[in-house]
Amino acid sequence: MAEKKRYSFSVSDHPLPLYIDSIGFNPNELDFDRPEGYPYYHWLQTVEGEGYFNLAGEEFILKPGYGVFVTPYMPHSYYSDPEAETLWATYYVTFSGAAVDQILTSLDMNYSAVYEETGSISFSQLIEEMLVRIEKEPQYLAYESSVQLYQFLMMLKKHGKLNNKRSVLQSYEKIRPIVEWLETVYHEDIGLVEMAEKAEVSSQYLNKLFHETFGISPYSFLVQLRIREAKRILLSEKALPLKDVAGIVGFNGVSHFVSTFKKREGITPSSYRSLHR
Repeated sequence: MAEKKRYSFSVSDHPLPLYIDSIGFNPNELDFDRPEGYPYYHWLQTVEGEGYFNLAGEEFILKPGYGVFVTPYMPHSYYSDPEAETLWATYYVTFSGAAVDQILTSLDMNYSAVYEETGSISFSQLIEEMLVRIEKEPQYLAYESSVQLYQFLMMLKKHGKLNNKRSVLQSYEKIRPIVEWLETVYHEDIGLVEMAEKAEVSSQYLNKLFHETFGISPYSFLVQLRIREAKRILLSEKALPLKDVAGIVGFNGVSHFVSTFKKREGITPSSYRSLHR
């Protein structure tokens, strides 16, 4: 079995239409429980063995040739069988981009779903080619990775067999304006009251819409946006003090920022920054 691989990429102030956040191979996949989802699009596929993936309350078995595509903030968890003879080995890619929502919507792929290889093309091979390129070229350009990511999505659309569709488009359309607004004002001092006023609905109804769409509250969604931007700043501006990072993304004090970051990411902001030096 090949060794574990993981590569993470910093995000510039002017992100590409598509960019890779992280990519890798795990010969022994870990167990994860993400009740509030993950802030980026996430592709996870089985190479060997098999794993169990719970998507919005429904469980699937990911065997070789199967992968799952998960949209941001969609609640999910996955784990391997501790008594299995073969370790659960996986490839994964997390990504985002300035035009990622538009691209996926135009491809009718902007929903969480399980895919199966049809034999026409190997998704594992496509990701392996990305990893080989990264290993051979330390200065692997963001533009090149963006092109390969786009090609992967096109191949997934063209050759992947859709086994399950968890569409959130209908409910998402109801809150699209407030989500787009939060993407621009996440750093301001706002809460549920201000969000409800902006959406022109009651706080209770807005909370219901967010739970139907993302499985989390509006405020948790806002915090996720702040954490996502904080991670970008931590890597792109490594000399910037944590106090300044906290203020830029909207946290009231560095202690609140550190505790929230650690609770959601499992490590402190300083440790996260050190891991990517």
